[in-house]
Amino acid sequence: MVIDLRKQPTGPGVYLMKDSQGSVLYVGKAKNIRQRLRSYLQAKRDSRPQIRFLMDRTTAIETIVTDTEKEALILENTLIKKHRPRYNIHLRDDKTFVSLRCDLNDEFPALEIVRQVRQDGARYFGPYASAAAVRETLKEVYRMFPLRHYPVAKCRSRGRPCLFYQIGQCSGPCHGLIRREEYQRLVQGVVALLSGRQHEVLETLRDRMKQASNEMRYEEAARIRDQIDSIEETTEHQKSVRHGGMDQDVLGLYRAGGEVEIVLMFIRQGRLTGRRNYNLDWLGSEADLLEEFLTQHYAREVPLPDEILLPIAIEGDQALSQWLSERRGRKVKIVLPQRGERRKIVNLATRNAEESLAVRGSRQEARNQTLAEIMRVLQLRRLPRRMECFDISTIQGTATVGSMAVMIDGESATKEYRHYRIKSVNGMDDYASLREVFLRRLSRGAADQLLPDFILVDGGKGQLKVLVTLLEDLGLSGDVDVAGIAKSRVIGNAKGRRIDRSEERFFLPRRKNPVVFHKGSAALFMLERLRDEAHRFAVKYHRLLRAKRQLDSGLSHIEGVGIQRQKALLKYFGSLNQIRKASLQQLQQMPGLPTTVAERIYSHFHS
Repeated sequence: MVIDLRKQPTGPGVYLMKDSQGSVLYVGKAKNIRQRLRSYLQAKRDSRPQIRFLMDRTTAIETIVTDTEKEALILENTLIKKHRPRYNIHLRDDKTFVSLRCDLNDEFPALEIVRQVRQDGARYFGPYASAAAVRETLKEVYRMFPLRHYPVAKCRSRGRPCLFYQIGQCSGPCHGLIRREEYQRLVQGVVALLSGRQHEVLETLRDRMKQASNEMRYEEAARIRDQIDSIEETTEHQKSVRHGGMDQDVLGLYRAGGEVEIVLMFIRQGRLTGRRNYNLDWLGSEADLLEEFLTQHYAREVPLPDEILLPIAIEGDQALSQWLSERRGRKVKIVLPQRGERRKIVNLATRNAEESLAVRGSRQEARNQTLAEIMRVLQLRRLPRRMECFDISTIQGTATVGSMAVMIDGESATKEYRHYRIKSVNGMDDYASLREVFLRRLSRGAADQLLPDFILVDGGKGQLKVLVTLLEDLGLSGDVDVAGIAKSRVIGNAKGRRIDRSEERFFLPRRKNPVVFHKGSAALFMLERLRDEAHRFAVKYHRLLRAKRQLDSGLSHIEGVGIQRQKALLKYFGSLNQIRKASLQQLQQMPGLPTTVAERIYSHFHS
């Protein structure tokens, strides 16, 4: 590839590296495009393996000039999401990021669990490591400050307060059981508690307890005393990492060859509230990786802190700070601490990253040992790094579907899961259905050169024979190892007083008796988990198709009843069965349903 650097721009912008097919291999940004491209064209002297590997496949470079470095940063992130280049990192949408939202503008503010932080004027607290952690936090909050749990309109439609009021975890604002001023004091306590100002909350509660005691309102004083004890017990176990009330995100980075572990620690109001780990494959520089990671991570709807502490310097820190400040509406600093308390926190994050990578390595070693045990017991010819399990789900031959669950290196690879809608089989015939699924999977795999190392069939000798015969017909017998897993059998003693359950049985080709793993072995658990995933995935798809078929047979063929009207009918009547039972008068009473359509629906079900 020959590029005239003299014709390349010297300002900020984005560059796209493409292969001979025109596919985008890598998207990058630079403050000076010409200078950055010069470093790539000198690939022979570049010590980074990824750069040499990338340049061998690059046949064209496209550049896009921007006015500022911040615009280049935003454009780079947009293009990465659009093209998903092979040599950029790709962060999955992290569904474990959850926060608590409280809209103080409501008449009676409440807490709700959200996964996106929006600029809507509400207060957000978090992030928390998981939804389970948030629910545990809410349990403690409601014991101390009984805010409402449900929308006010929904509660007011009830004849009496909800169960949470009965157990003391709701103050009943929807039924007028607490004055608005008193409820606002509860909200202020929640905000102070979640913001880390526990001492302020405790001081206020102690004053209120003393006042209630002096006025001989002893039950209220006892209730406030219990609140104080609960707060003190809850906050006693929290770890304080620094003084001050600043929100910080702290990054730690540790590298071992082409594998990099990034740890992101969340510090809110001087307290460590959680952390997230990211394991990435990367052969470039740590600075490039860190800059791309920050751009992709904060482009999502996640809480933005006051400061982001980094372990190493990055080139675009000023542009990143400006972009994040605009998104947040307040200043976000990018800091590279050299000494003091901030540096200690960064070192702590780095140690966590190193420890996390070591633990991940030990887990991988344990998974490899488990795979080796599977290979030995099932007499496989190769280590089953990619294992696939297939299952069929049907009821009386209707909505028959197949599923494929996948494990790669002992871990579930959910993105590789596949559904198969059976097309060539009528009625109940599991063997024929399995054959269709295997034929479609293996034919596609042979064409794409992506065959599994090992296939596990949910079934006994009959299901296994279908797969073995098909592999022989396709000439793939030597490329894929196979086995069948049959459910455990119930064994009763002679008097029938005790019932034992046998272990899972594994059937192998050209072997009469089944193979059994040791009870409780990691290999057995891994294969059972793979089988259970295939079954779960098949049943889920089967139920979806069955529900669609029931809906289609009931409503979709009626003139004037489209998708939106079907949803409205189901929402109004509650179920398809209730629509069938509805009288013509009841149908005509539905808001927004024309009389002619109501008559068609009634005629459809009663003709």
